Amino acid sequence: MMNDQNTCQGKVYLLGAGVGNLDSLTLKGDRRLQAAEVLIYDALISDELLTRVPVNCLKIEVGKRGGKASTPQTEINHLLVTYCSQGKQVVRLKSGDPFIFGRGREEVEALQKAGCDFEIIAGISSALAAPLLAGIPLTDKYLSRCFTVLSAHQPENLDWEALAKIDTLVILMGGRNLGKIVAYLLQNGRSPSHPIAIIRNAGSSQQQIWRGNLANIQEQTQAISLSPCIMVIGAVVNLQEMFQSSHALPLDKKTILVTRAAEQSSYFAGLLLEHGGMVLEMPALEITPPSSWQELDSAIASLDTFHWLILTSGNAVHYFCKRLETLGKDLRSLGGLKIAVVGKKTAKTLREYHLIPDFIPPNFVADSLAENFPDRLPGLKILFPRVETGGREILVQELNAKGANIVEVPAYQSGCPDRIDPYVLKALQSRSVQIITFASSKTVKNCDRLFKQSLQPQELEEILASCCLASIGPQTSKTCLDLFGRVDVEAKEYTLEGLTKAIVEYFSA
Repeated sequence: MMNDQNTCQGKVYLLGAGVGNLDSLTLKGDRRLQAAEVLIYDALISDELLTRVPVNCLKIEVGKRGGKASTPQTEINHLLVTYCSQGKQVVRLKSGDPFIFGRGREEVEALQKAGCDFEIIAGISSALAAPLLAGIPLTDKYLSRCFTVLSAHQPENLDWEALAKIDTLVILMGGRNLGKIVAYLLQNGRSPSHPIAIIRNAGSSQQQIWRGNLANIQEQTQAISLSPCIMVIGAVVNLQEMFQSSHALPLDKKTILVTRAAEQSSYFAGLLLEHGGMVLEMPALEITPPSSWQELDSAIASLDTFHWLILTSGNAVHYFCKRLETLGKDLRSLGGLKIAVVGKKTAKTLREYHLIPDFIPPNFVADSLAENFPDRLPGLKILFPRVETGGREILVQELNAKGANIVEVPAYQSGCPDRIDPYVLKALQSRSVQIITFASSKTVKNCDRLFKQSLQPQELEEILASCCLASIGPQTSKTCLDLFGRVDVEAKEYTLEGLTKAIVEYFSA
């Protein structure tokens, strides 16, 4: 939605988060989060979504919760206008859909008045998602011809005589007024036996459902804080058991901490989400250019002297191919080279540059490359662009021992972030994480450093004891054993797909 009077270079995206987790976020919404420079978000947004923004994104919580101190709407409007006017890409992240019982209109008016560009990105309203996640359909040919969504924040202002006649009611913001809601419905003709369901924390691992009728629901929920909740009142509540899935996904209600480089996490997260997992991403590697391009540039200048090029990671592929382009060369420069890669993911990354590997070793590990190399190694000159420091030396040693002339050049650097994302730390401390995954020995080492930096020894011990530790392969498992004393799951095929399969099999058993 463009504004003809736009006077600033920034833009504000009013984005609906669905029920607050990654599963219910739209693809467009996820893209906007990953490009955000400023995130201004509501109280009910999950930590999982907060880790989708870049590490350097400024995050500002402006949530409004009943009975608690909250940010005035005028201040929220001011923040949106201020950061947009500074040329920032601002995401205003709201629960559910941004314009259902929200203050979206006031924010749009403030942006229009200031000449700020904005766009509205729809979200899945919790009024629709929560009942379905609980197995309750809102309409039915025989039981519910219509439904109404209402806010019960101020129930005394509603027309309960009219509402009592509607087949199905979906009530938001009614947790603190359950007694009044029941009383108004009974006074206006609803039967005490009329079904009601209350869904708290819909779509999260803490989701709870109370099901009863208008006569007994208050007794069931006595002394329980119901907020945030959705109430469904109507005969369709009795269909809940029919619509419960008979085959729950193996990672349902499991929160999984993915520890990888930030730019590499999304693919793995997608695999886990397919099996019902909820994913938190913790960048444990920072991939940057090497301290100097000199050695790689020199090697690229003499590519015609090499017989083979070995690439052992997606990072090596990206940095090598981009440097090739920077130096004014194209794929024809590789015409005389054969290419060996380690792993399916590396091969897939290589294909993004329209290159097909000549050799992929079995088991997808570098250690088997020398043993199974397709050419006679004595006399071969091999170019090996790799991580600048901290890489394993076994491959180089074995190739040299077999007579190859292997030239190692730094193509990228892999470092440890300065700190744990505070939202990930909060999830660990609240014991909300059930699985921690490690895709390399370096991520294990960096996580150990970050954990010890932010957690007390006893606290860290208790957190790790409550989590399943999952490793992508033997070398990563060895590092886990050295630093954490155990590993619970190890992939049989040393790929992200293999790791996903191993985790699923573990929890299915």
